[in-house]
Amino acid sequence: MLVDSHCHLDFPDFAEELDAVVERARGAGIGHMLTICTHVTKFGQVLAVAERFPEVTCTVGIHPHEAGAEPAVTAAQLVEKAQHPKVIGFGETGLDYFYDHSPREKQQRSFRAHLMAAREAQLPVVVHTRDADADTARILTEEMAEGAFPGLIHCFSSGRELAEKAVELGLYISLSGILTFKKSEDLRETARAVPLDRLLVETDAPYLAPVPKRGKRNEPAFVAHTAAVLAEVKGVSVREIEEATTANFFRLFGKAPKPAALAAE
Repeated sequence: MLVDSHCHLDFPDFAEELDAVVERARGAGIGHMLTICTHVTKFGQVLAVAERFPEVTCTVGIHPHEAGAEPAVTAAQLVEKAQHPKVIGFGETGLDYFYDHSPREKQQRSFRAHLMAAREAQLPVVVHTRDADADTARILTEEMAEGAFPGLIHCFSSGRELAEKAVELGLYISLSGILTFKKSEDLRETARAVPLDRLLVETDAPYLAPVPKRGKRNEPAFVAHTAAVLAEVKGVSVREIEEATTANFFRLFGKAPKPAALAAE
């Protein structure tokens, strides 16, 4: 069994065949999918997807791209929305200085609000960072000093320094299809260095389809390809990667309902 720890099942890309996408994931041995909120104003449609399928849960939050356009959100507002049993974390939030779709000051303010919510509710925060490693590490460190909170850096594509800082802070690292790309040798080296008990796998579907599906619309079933490459990188069996990343997910996201096979263990 595998978990897709980050996908966007509410996106229009899946509107015409969402049932089929989830069924293909089941057939591929995907036991749980976490669908991620990017706009608080669209949280209702994210939650609706999670409520539709027993093996899907969701987060609530504002993507850094939307931090300028979306109404500013407070930690209290996020915590209130997270009272729903299907909401198991916050985000995705963070900093994206590559595209700079939102003013950096607003990105940072939104990021801190999500971290405060994670601290208050003790639910994991899903962190997005691109070309912003120094500020991401600084803000995470500053906020962690105010009180610990669980979380992960999703779709990790940064260097070893940020990975080490994240692990030092008690966070997890989630690897996407980027791990399978030919050009990603540096990322594979970083993944090799991260302890296996801190790693998750994800698709970020509909984006970043892994090799051999690259160029196609991504979907949760394809997370198995990333897991297979991670097994090669770590020098262990695919079964070991499946067991470890699944255990890591449910350890981090303690609010997520465990599948019957795991709940019996």
